[in-house]
Amino acid sequence: MPTMHVCSFCGRSFVHGSGLLLVRRDGALNWFCSRKCFVYMVRQRKDPRKIKWTDFYGKERRA
Repeated sequence: MPTMHVCSFCGRSFVHGSGLLLVRRDGALNWFCSRKCFVYMVRQRKDPRKIKWTDFYGKERRA
């Protein structure tokens, strides 16, 4: 059974062996399912709650 990871940006689950892993200086692990998610979070510093195609969209309003 392959290990599953959850994308830190969009919330989608994906199989280990695909995607990107970012290790921050404080030791935090950020898994990304695609380069698109990596660029949106790390380079452009977007908020996933404001991007419609993520699972976290509108989460603060739903709660």
